[in-house]
Amino acid sequence: MLRIGMVAVVVGAALAAVGLAVAVSPWWWPAAVPLVLLGAVGVWDLVQRRHSVLRNYPVIGHARFLLERIRPELQQYFVERNFDGRPFDRDIRSIVYERAKGTAAEEPFGTERDVYEAGYEYLVPSMAPRPVPKDPPRVRIGGPDCTQPYDMALLNVSAMSFGSLSANAVLALNRGAAAGGFAHDTGEGGLSEYHLRPGGDLVWEIGTGYFGCRTRDGDFDPGEFAEKASGDSVKCVSLKLSQGAKPGIGGVLPGAKVNAEIARVRDVPEGETVVSPPYHRVFSTPRELVRFIARMRELSGGKPAGFKLCPGSRRQFLAVCKAMIQEGTAPDFIIVDGAEGGTGAAPLEFADHIGTPLTEGLITVHNALVGAGLRDRIRIGASGKIATGTDLVKRMIQGADYGNAARAMMFAVGCIQAQRCHTNTCPVGVTTQDPRRARALDVGDKAARVQRLQEATVGSALQIMASMGVTDPAQLRPHMLRRRIDPQTVRSYDALYDWLSPGQLLVEPPADWAADWKAADPDHFTI
Repeated sequence: MLRIGMVAVVVGAALAAVGLAVAVSPWWWPAAVPLVLLGAVGVWDLVQRRHSVLRNYPVIGHARFLLERIRPELQQYFVERNFDGRPFDRDIRSIVYERAKGTAAEEPFGTERDVYEAGYEYLVPSMAPRPVPKDPPRVRIGGPDCTQPYDMALLNVSAMSFGSLSANAVLALNRGAAAGGFAHDTGEGGLSEYHLRPGGDLVWEIGTGYFGCRTRDGDFDPGEFAEKASGDSVKCVSLKLSQGAKPGIGGVLPGAKVNAEIARVRDVPEGETVVSPPYHRVFSTPRELVRFIARMRELSGGKPAGFKLCPGSRRQFLAVCKAMIQEGTAPDFIIVDGAEGGTGAAPLEFADHIGTPLTEGLITVHNALVGAGLRDRIRIGASGKIATGTDLVKRMIQGADYGNAARAMMFAVGCIQAQRCHTNTCPVGVTTQDPRRARALDVGDKAARVQRLQEATVGSALQIMASMGVTDPAQLRPHMLRRRIDPQTVRSYDALYDWLSPGQLLVEPPADWAADWKAADPDHFTI
C-alpha cells in the first residue's frame, strides 16, 4: 500500500504541475514537459525491482549512478596528487605528454616525493660525470644459432595487438618506430597491414591462438609462419607464454568484434567468438619449448627467436635453463613482463595478485641465466611500466639489456588514461574499432609524437647514466641503485639481492638456489 501511495503522489504532483501551467497560461505548458518526464522516471523507479536505491529515492537516486560513472575522471583530475595516481600518476603522464610534444619537461621548486619514505629508490650520481654519448648504443640480438642478428634500440614499442588497438593507433606506432629506428612488437593479434605499411621494424609475437599462422582447428601452421616471418619488416619472432596483466589465462574476443578485417588478420571465421587458450599446443615440457623456439628461428630464416613471460615459479624457469643446456640451443632473447604491466583488460584478481613484479622477475631471470652459464648468448628485454629514463636505467641495473613500453606509447598517441580500453568506447580513438572514434587519431601527428617520446626517453636515460659516470649500459652495476628500508636505513641492490656468478649453478649452487636447481626437471614443468 505504501508503494502504491508513493506512485500516486508522484503522478498526482506531475499532473498538478501540468494543470497549473495550462491554467495560468496556455503558452506556459512546454515548461511542464520536464516535470512530466521526471514524473514518469519517478514512477518507473518506484515499480522497478533491480535497484533498491531507486525504489527508496526515486529520481534523485540516479545522481548516485552518475557520480559513480564519472568517479575515475573526478579522481584523476580533481582529487589525486601529482605523484600518487594509479596506474600512472600525473607527473609521469605529464612528462610523457611533454616529451611526445617536444616541449620542456623540467620540474620547478624541487621534488614533491618524500625521499625518507620506506621504498623510495634513487640512483647514485658520480663525482666524475661523463659526457653524454652522441649516438645511443644498441643491443645485438642473436646467439650462435642466429644468422640474421638484429640491433635493438634501448627502448621499443611493447606488444599491443591490432584489434585491441585501432588501425590508426597501430599505423602511428609503426610510423614512429620507422622514423626513429626502433622496434615495434605486434602483440599476439596477428601481422596486419597496419604493422607492415609504414615499414617499421617488427617483432612478430605469436600467442596461444597462433593468430596469423594457424590452421582451421587452431594449431600452429609452420608454412604460413615461414612465409610471413620471411618478410623484410619482421626482424625478430617471439612466442608469448604469458603476460603481466593476466599470467596463466587466455582471452576471448567476442564474435561481434570479429569483423572481416580482424578475421582475415587472425585467420579466424568472421563473426565467431575467438578463444585464446591459457596453454600452448606446440609444447608441454621445457625441452619441447626450447626445441620449438629453435624451430621458429629456423622457419624464419635464421632471425632472432625468443619468448615472453611473466615469471612465476623459479624452479620452472630453471628447468627451461637445464633444457637449453642439454639441447645445446637457446633463445636469442627473453622478454620479462612484470605483473604491473598490462594495456588491455584482465580480471581484477589476476591484475592485482598473480605474477611476479618486474623487479623480482628481472633479477630472477638474469641470475638464472648467469648461474647456468647462458647469459652471454641471451638478451633480456624488460616490459612493465617503463615510461621515463629513470625507469629504463633501473631496469638495466636489475638485469635487462633493453626496455619495451606500451602504455607510455599509448599516451604518446593520445591516451588519457580513461580506462575504457575494453569497452570499445575509447574517447581518443586508441583502443577501439569504432571508425567514428578512431578517425579522431591523426596518424601523422601521433607518429611524430611516438618518435619524439622514444628519442627523448632514451636521451634522458643516457644523460642519467652519464651523471652516474657511465657511458654504456654494460657498465651499470647493482650498487648504483639504492632503496630506503626505513627512515634510518638505505641498502643498495647488491646488498638487497643475491647475484650469481657465471656458471655458479653448474658448479656449486648457493644455498638459496640449491633446492630449486636440483628439483628443476627439463622434461616437466614442476612447481
